[in-house]
Amino acid sequence: MMIMPKNLDILKKEEQALAPEARIKYFDIVIESGKGATIKDVEGNEYIDLLSSASATNTGHSHPKVVQAIKDQAEKIIQYTPAYFANDKAAKLAERLTELAPISGPVKLAWGTSGSDANDAIIKFARSYTGRQYIVTFTGAYHGSTYGSITASSVSLNMTRKIGPLLPGIVKVPFPDPWKKKDYETNDQYVDRMFEEFMHPFETYLPADEVAAILIEPIQGDGGIVKTPSKFMEKIYQFAKDNGILFAVDEINQGMGRTGKWWSIENFGIEPDLMSVGKSVASGLPLSVVIGRAEIMDSLGAPAHLFTTAGNPVTTASSLATIEVIEEENLLQRSSELGQKSLEFFKQEQKNYPFIGDVRMYGLDGGIDIIDPQTKKPDVEATTKIIYRIFELGAIMISLRGNILRYQPPLVITEEELEKAFEIIHQAFNDYANGKLKAPANSSEIGW
Repeated sequence: MMIMPKNLDILKKEEQALAPEARIKYFDIVIESGKGATIKDVEGNEYIDLLSSASATNTGHSHPKVVQAIKDQAEKIIQYTPAYFANDKAAKLAERLTELAPISGPVKLAWGTSGSDANDAIIKFARSYTGRQYIVTFTGAYHGSTYGSITASSVSLNMTRKIGPLLPGIVKVPFPDPWKKKDYETNDQYVDRMFEEFMHPFETYLPADEVAAILIEPIQGDGGIVKTPSKFMEKIYQFAKDNGILFAVDEINQGMGRTGKWWSIENFGIEPDLMSVGKSVASGLPLSVVIGRAEIMDSLGAPAHLFTTAGNPVTTASSLATIEVIEEENLLQRSSELGQKSLEFFKQEQKNYPFIGDVRMYGLDGGIDIIDPQTKKPDVEATTKIIYRIFELGAIMISLRGNILRYQPPLVITEEELEKAFEIIHQAFNDYANGKLKAPANSSEIGW
C-alpha cells in the first residue's frame, strides 16, 4: 500500500505547529474515517485495525448505537458542568458502572476526563482515606501523563527526562515480567524471588504502616501485554490486606471486555479497593472514572477531584451505549473466542519462525515477542521491519518496548477480517524470514 502525497502534505503542515512530544511515531498516515474494525486514511487507503486506538475503541469505530447516542444527546445539550449540576446520563451511568465494578458492598465513583487523572485520583483518595503518604507502583507500568500518573509510570525515560522533580512518595518495585525469569527457575521459584524483591523496600526503608496503596496493572499494557503471575498477585494482595494498605488496579487499557471479562482483575479472583477506568469506557471519548469502596470515596470533599467537563452528558451517553453494545453483542464471549483463535494462529507461526519468541494472549489482547533466533534477545530492527510490512499490506499493528507486537483488535472484528489480518501477518513474517524486508527510512524514529 502506497502513501500518497495528501497524507504527507497534511503531516508536513501539522509538523510546523505540533510539538514533537505529542506523538509517538509509527506510520505516515492521516486517519479520516473508521467503521467497525477498519480505518481509512485521507487517500482512501483502508486498513484492518489491530490496535483499537490504543484499546480505546473496543466496540469498534463509529458503532451505530454509540453514534446515535452521541447525536441524540448533542441535540439536547452538549455540556453543562457536572461539577455544579447533575445530568441524567451521568446519573444513570454512575449506577451502571458501580454495579459492574468487581467490588463488594457499597461502591461509589468520581468522574475524570482521561485515564491519567483517574490514576491521580487513586493517589488522592488512597492518601485521604488512609492518612498515609506512600504509593507503591511497578516497573514497566504505564499509568498516564499527568504529574501523579507519570510519576507512577516507568515504561519510558521520556516520562521522567527534563520534567523533575516528580511527585514525592511514589516507590517503584520490580514487576515480575517474563524477561526476568531465569532458565533454571521454576515458576514458583521465580514468583518467590520476585516477591522477595517486592519486599526489599519494606524491609529496608519503606514502613508498611505509612503506605497508602499498591497500584498495579493486572495485565501490563504498554509494558508488553504481560499478565501478573497469579501467585505473585495473591502474595502482594495478602500483604496489602495484612498491613492496611489499599489495593488499587489500573483497568484503563485492559478493562471494558478486552480480556474476555469486564475487568482484567477478574482473571485473578481478587477484589480491589480502588480501580481506574478510561479509554474504551466511552468508546474513546474523553471520560474516565475512579471507582472504589464507598467509605474510601467518601473521604474527600469537593473540589479535590473535579473537572469542568468530566462526566458531561455526551461522554456519559456514549458510555451507556458502549456498555449496551458490549452486552447485546456478547463481546466478552467474542473476545474470549476470537482470542483463542488468535492464540492458535500465533502459536502456529511461532513453530514456523524462530524469530517469534513468547506469545501472550488474554482474550483479544496479545503481546508477541520478536527475538534474534541465535541470542534469544529482543530484535528491535526485525520488529520495525515486520510492523512496517504489515502496514504496507493493509493492517495497523504497532510495537511495544521495541520488540513486542501489540495485538488488540476491536472486539467487533469479524471472523473474515480476522482471517485477512492473519494472512497479512503471515505474509509479513514470511517476507522477513526470506530476507525481503528493508528497514523504513525513518526506522530510528519508530516506536516507544
